[in-house]
Amino acid sequence: MLLKVGEKAPAFSLPDADMETVDLATYHGKNHIVLFFYAKDGTPCCTKEATDFSDHEEDFHKEDCVLFGISRDECLKHAEFRDKEGIGTELLSDIEGIVCKQYGVWQAREVDGHRKFGIARSTFIIDKSGVIRHALYNVNYKGHALEVLRLVKELNS
Repeated sequence: MLLKVGEKAPAFSLPDADMETVDLATYHGKNHIVLFFYAKDGTPCCTKEATDFSDHEEDFHKEDCVLFGISRDECLKHAEFRDKEGIGTELLSDIEGIVCKQYGVWQAREVDGHRKFGIARSTFIIDKSGVIRHALYNVNYKGHALEVLRLVKELNS
């Protein structure tokens, strides 16, 4: 089930790369939130996407916005990925895939005639009241972070 603009963002708590729990509700009323879901730490496209968001993290913070990258990789893999690539953005671990399913990013696709499931690269912009303002499914990583930053700036204007 795909989420739609105007819906309340599903609440969750997930561990970050340092095994500290991040509770989405903590940010309600304080910050806009960008959640970007990606397939796997260390793959070329996912690395580019995560580093692009990280490179613009200060610009997002100026807009009262926090960033979270989410994949099904475990916390230690996130920590290695973060440290190797110099990523400042918090990476959250959804090992069981529960949040991926809540946000509709765990999707089936045909690969070599077989049906396989994986994370569809997707981004959600959630406003300070916890409402989804943009639900972007199956995005291209190229230029994506700057496009999301532009959309976040529109929330504040």
